[in-house]
Amino acid sequence: MTSADDTARGIDPEVPPSGPGCVECDATDGWWVHLRRCARCGFVGCCDSSPSQHATGHWRETGHHVFQSFEPGETWFWDYDRDVGVLGPRLADPQSHPEDQPAPGPAGRVPDNWRDQVH
Repeated sequence: MTSADDTARGIDPEVPPSGPGCVECDATDGWWVHLRRCARCGFVGCCDSSPSQHATGHWRETGHHVFQSFEPGETWFWDYDRDVGVLGPRLADPQSHPEDQPAPGPAGRVPDNWRDQVH
């Protein structure tokens, strides 16, 4: 159940992630370094080190400001409005992209010179 505090912060812990990878990169055969998950709507986007920075773009377009890492073993949250780490509740499963999905990823779409393309 969603608490009043979570709702006020723009978090809906009952919404599942949009998929195992960045929605927008997947639509364009792009790639990412790491993944972030919107704590309000479940949108999975790529991090700011990634070429397209779709998580930040989602925040700017929607105002959904709290994101959680979507990397295996990471549970931290980030508030883009305040530019700080924040605490958050456990979100709906799955908690991360599949463990066999590499970072950067996805497999087969990451260019050999990917290090030259990160921010």
